[in-house]
Amino acid sequence: MGVLASPLTILERKTESRDIEAIVMLIDQHEVSRVVVGLPRSMNGSIGTQAEKVLDFTEKLRNCTRAEVMLRDERLTTVEARRRMSEAGIGRGKRKVADDAIAAAIILQSYLDEIPAHE
Repeated sequence: MGVLASPLTILERKTESRDIEAIVMLIDQHEVSRVVVGLPRSMNGSIGTQAEKVLDFTEKLRNCTRAEVMLRDERLTTVEARRRMSEAGIGRGKRKVADDAIAAAIILQSYLDEIPAHE
């Protein structure tokens, strides 16, 4: 489809309920029909403590929006984001701020690359 994923915004974490409220507001504002959430599986594919938190958060988000909320394996996306920024000559200080945003774009782009063009 010629779509390229890029970060829309970076939300500063507050409380879980305020985070969900902010995400739902963005979903409504941008008429989003599908949300892709990174699931931080362990390297062996298992669900650890952080992944359990994401699953819980995702379920709460699903209950607050009509948008489809999908999970996507995010293993090694931060490593890939850091590699890409290093290759682009972005210094370490600036990379720390952008790691999560670039990793999120990588997760979304991999999803977009796999869906049929007519979806």
